[in-house]
Amino acid sequence: MTRNYSITYLKRWSCKPKKEIPGVPQIKALHVYDFDNTLFSSPLPNPQIWAGSTIGMLQAKETLTYGGWWHDSTILAATGQGLEKEEARAWEGSWNETVVDLVRLSIETKDALTIVLTGRNEKSFADLINRMLNAKDLDVDLVALKPDLSPGGSAFGSTMEYKQAFLSDLVFTYKHAEEIKIYEDRPKHVKAFKDYFEKLNKSFLSHPVDQPAPPRKPITTDVVHVCELKSSLDPHTQRWIKQKPLKIVENHLYLGHLINQNDSARLISLCNVQPTLIDSGEVRFMASNILIEPGYARKDVVQKAGGRGKKVMWQVDGIAKYEDRIWAARVTPVQDTQVFTKDSTPTVVLAIRKGSRPIDASKITNWQPVSKDKAFMFQTEVGDKLMLEIQRDNTPAKNNNQDRDRGGQTFNKRKFNDENDFNNAWPKPGEQHNKRQGGDRHGQARHFQSKANFNNASNPNMPGSTGKQFQNQSNTAKPATQQQGRNNANMGANRGGANNNNNQRNNRNGNRGPAYKSLDDYGPNNFDGQADPKLQQTAMVMDY
Repeated sequence: MTRNYSITYLKRWSCKPKKEIPGVPQIKALHVYDFDNTLFSSPLPNPQIWAGSTIGMLQAKETLTYGGWWHDSTILAATGQGLEKEEARAWEGSWNETVVDLVRLSIETKDALTIVLTGRNEKSFADLINRMLNAKDLDVDLVALKPDLSPGGSAFGSTMEYKQAFLSDLVFTYKHAEEIKIYEDRPKHVKAFKDYFEKLNKSFLSHPVDQPAPPRKPITTDVVHVCELKSSLDPHTQRWIKQKPLKIVENHLYLGHLINQNDSARLISLCNVQPTLIDSGEVRFMASNILIEPGYARKDVVQKAGGRGKKVMWQVDGIAKYEDRIWAARVTPVQDTQVFTKDSTPTVVLAIRKGSRPIDASKITNWQPVSKDKAFMFQTEVGDKLMLEIQRDNTPAKNNNQDRDRGGQTFNKRKFNDENDFNNAWPKPGEQHNKRQGGDRHGQARHFQSKANFNNASNPNMPGSTGKQFQNQSNTAKPATQQQGRNNANMGANRGGANNNNNQRNNRNGNRGPAYKSLDDYGPNNFDGQADPKLQQTAMVMDY
């Protein structure tokens, strides 16, 4: 089915319906500007204040009551010093002035159509964004915000789907336009726009011969990636954010059959509380739930309750008062279905006095029946009651180059330490070790040597090496084996932390078994290593 595109239909996308836009024949260029962080430097959650996980939580639409960061108009209105003061000064300092100049040039160009396109909700932001554009004296042709449904009645799965649907109507309506320029700050959207118009232009060129000609010619597309501006902070704020980042923590108060506000007001009307107690604030009204489980509910409890989102119809069949402190209503399910509650008698706590606990309503035994006009029915939904709390994020910052020991000190994860690392930790050869400056947990004095000397210590081809002595020892396998066993026992004692003089003496004698060797330790045509004195086998060569 062929669609008819018209200016009247296109204006239904815009939140400036009274603005007269140019006719189709006179427009040769389409200039589309994104709003957030392209034209206007919109406020973002500060990563120096909020923890990373909390930033995602703030931006999610489902987390907060009035939507997330991009869905609540009061957050955008709070930019700078607030709506009233900023509107008078046209939000000075919050605009990308380079893009503002481009918008003004587009407005002055007679054969160009200027559009501001944003994914913000039309109902929530239409008035605010129009006021911001008017304050800056940016009289664009179209201001397109995301509606709940398109002018054709279609819903959108994402912001990009909405923008592509609008751009499709735009280029097909102004079919004589030869080019379109889109200014966008998000790299993913830049790529998506390029891919979309590349595919669209190919469809114009590769249509079947037996089909009618496409409604327009391919359009030259230029998607400009606008770099996001980084705003600086005033010194007072800069000092304040040097503390640990903040995070929002979900505290689960309870799982219950939740009651909506209208039904809650009806239930509160059953509560006969003295007016003086209400005026003094002594009594707090509730009527918000039928308790299933306090705190965070386990999985098996949620399953017993029928799962989150289960709806149950209830009817009031009694009211009671406990020690003039708690007012409650007894309810029963209307349908003969199995329900799960904390108490054996499903109860709605209507009001409590200061110092009382809602859980004490389970102590009520004397219930008074209600008249037919008060035995009304209401519906509940199984869900959690949460309280959001702002806390300091004590999670240690991750660093690929450093780690922390138990004392909080940092140390480098290097395979080989610098020689300077040992200046204070160990005495040089020949010096007396009087006081421990650092080192391992045993506090024992150790001599260090370079890697090359260590590898060549047992090389018979190197002058001054101990390799020949080692070969002589290999001729007497049994004594060497016994000596090696004694050394192993001494080493085990050292690992346990014992400060034994014999152990230290044995370690200084070097009777610790053959050291690891690399291929560089041996001369030409000698790659077999030395014979193991215990097993009479060739030692394994390790290249590390």
